[in-house]
Amino acid sequence: MATVQPGILEPIPPLAAYLFFTLKADASPIEALESLREIADGDRVVVGFGSSLVLKLGAKIEGLRVFQPHVAPGFEVPSTPTALWIWLRGNDRGELIHAARKVEKAVASGFQVAPRIDAFRYGPGLDLTGYEDGTENPKGDEAVAAAVARGGFLDGSSFAAVQQWAHDLDHFESFKEQERDHMIGRRICDNEEIEDAPESAHVKRAAQESFEPEAFIVRRSMPWADPDGEGLVFVAFGKSFDAFEAILKRMIGTEDGVPDALFRFTRPVTGAYFWCPPVLNGRLDLRALGLQLTERSEPRRIPEI
Repeated sequence: MATVQPGILEPIPPLAAYLFFTLKADASPIEALESLREIADGDRVVVGFGSSLVLKLGAKIEGLRVFQPHVAPGFEVPSTPTALWIWLRGNDRGELIHAARKVEKAVASGFQVAPRIDAFRYGPGLDLTGYEDGTENPKGDEAVAAAVARGGFLDGSSFAAVQQWAHDLDHFESFKEQERDHMIGRRICDNEEIEDAPESAHVKRAAQESFEPEAFIVRRSMPWADPDGEGLVFVAFGKSFDAFEAILKRMIGTEDGVPDALFRFTRPVTGAYFWCPPVLNGRLDLRALGLQLTERSEPRRIPEI
């Protein structure tokens, strides 16, 4: 029986790398996918397919679509689709580097590597602003219900929305603590929700239970930082993209013209959707794509990362 890639429901790791790939011109991805299937366990190596790759294979995944850009007063939400996304999860920076090299070599016949993002866990799971990320994440059976698709060959798969957000921490730190708390909608001192926070507070904009139907997603976001800046890699898994899109539209003010206060100090610089296939017998189950890839006795694992 096919099951969800286990890394999707696990807590965020200490370290991670997000690899993005585009299709090489006039190249078949089949050989690359066979090689990837031998090292992707769905735990340390979580895999997502973009629309262009699914179309290249002559297949259709019901519910998979391209991330749509949005424009609002003073900011944009861009769309930057890629064919393949891989989330490497681990504990050691050196092992992550070697794991990334192994993945890149495995798919080199069909894919061109795009910019990569390295990420890390901050404290118990904080954003670089110091506020806890994903406080209202569903857990246990509720997480499975929110993140895992059901039905036929889609059973056990998940849909991932991935955005890189770039923070202006200097600007954020220029606000007094009370104003920061009201922008987020929680007190940084105890993570308690502020009942009388303004309507623009992020907690009020994104309260998953306030939608009809309720818009529950499983967030697995992690901070990033490099010489060019810092911010958050936002990753949301869902049984479809519907819940994420409902939250995003409210955040940009589509419903009532009130944008999320997050946009006062941070901006998304990428945005893409991916379908994360289930796993079957320790390998990616690609039957939904019409692929019956070569079976081997045992999948080849990458080293513990």
